[in-house]
Amino acid sequence: MINETYRAMLGAKNVIRELSEYATARGKEIGYENVYDFSLGNPSVPVPEAFTEKMIGLLKTGDTMSLHGYTPTLGNAHFKERVAASLNKKYGMHYEAKHIFPTTGAAGAVAHAVRAVSAPGDEIIVIAPFFSEYKPYVEGAGCVMRIVAADTDSFQIDFELLEKAIGKKTAAVLINTPNNPSGVVFSKETLKELARILTKKSEECGHNLFLITDEPYRDILFDKKEAPYVSSFYPHTLSCYSYAKSMSIPGERLGYVAVQPDCEAADEIVPMCGQISRGLGHNCPPSIIMQAVADICDETSDLSVYETNMNIIYDTVTALGLSCVRPGGTFYIFPKAPEEDAVAFCKKATEYDLILVPSDGFGVKGFFRMAYCVDTKKVERAMPVLRRFITEVYG
Repeated sequence: MINETYRAMLGAKNVIRELSEYATARGKEIGYENVYDFSLGNPSVPVPEAFTEKMIGLLKTGDTMSLHGYTPTLGNAHFKERVAASLNKKYGMHYEAKHIFPTTGAAGAVAHAVRAVSAPGDEIIVIAPFFSEYKPYVEGAGCVMRIVAADTDSFQIDFELLEKAIGKKTAAVLINTPNNPSGVVFSKETLKELARILTKKSEECGHNLFLITDEPYRDILFDKKEAPYVSSFYPHTLSCYSYAKSMSIPGERLGYVAVQPDCEAADEIVPMCGQISRGLGHNCPPSIIMQAVADICDETSDLSVYETNMNIIYDTVTALGLSCVRPGGTFYIFPKAPEEDAVAFCKKATEYDLILVPSDGFGVKGFFRMAYCVDTKKVERAMPVLRRFITEVYG
């Protein structure tokens, strides 16, 4: 018998993927260079040379079984040790290898983290705007996703609404900083207040509330700023990371869950993730990729082009009179649309071969997202088209 849950999901396809597919099809008609596709967050800069050299060296001289054989259930030991050492050096933490669980990207990390700290029927709170795929991660664990509405003036956290949302069934709060889609980085003040509220509410609820933090963009930062490390503010934190964006290797599917060493059950959560993997069919990332990244885990691609692109788009949309919170990182920008119906706005944009993503799937009405991980020259060519679209359609 067909599973009706997944059949029902066929009618709710990921709008970002649909737009990307439309852009590809349109590109075959008129040439992709004439389609201004800002739909998909696919890193566009070259991988670090150190990664390429490491892969070549491993393939030439590495032991075949070590490179291509099964890995331990809990991941490559050397990779885990190097990640822990890197986090300790960068953020003043005290992780050990036993606190690191390698995953297939940040998506796999979040999926494992949710299951590790919840039971079916529990509530997971997310802060809008949020990555649209959180819903299947949460509901796939048998939990209920509860949304805290966005503070659209700053895209920090509306703490009054958060406090009201937390109840006896709350297992965890799931945040994303730097944020997809807004590009906003949660400030130290925001994280301190979040930690205070979670501590207070944990006492009221009679159990520790966990914080799951989704951080694949924490190395893409603008204006020479740093992203506060969330796990340093609250002990019961599971940090989810991916090398997809920092090293431009999304197809290699390598990330991890880092369990804060002072967390409840800190020594048990990683082994629990290994058991969760048995049910998900996860079975760890590829051995060769963990080995390649282990000794160069602090390397990044040249990420400066994203700030260049952001400035070009931010200056254009604000000059057009569109309200927009300046991104502090990522490769996304989230302006307010000139009409409340963001879906209608983005549909009109396609008539100008502009592929923009409506905000509805991110839990916010009336905004649109642009993923500017594209060539700068194409961004520059797109801006006159964007200006023409806004002025001709909206005056």
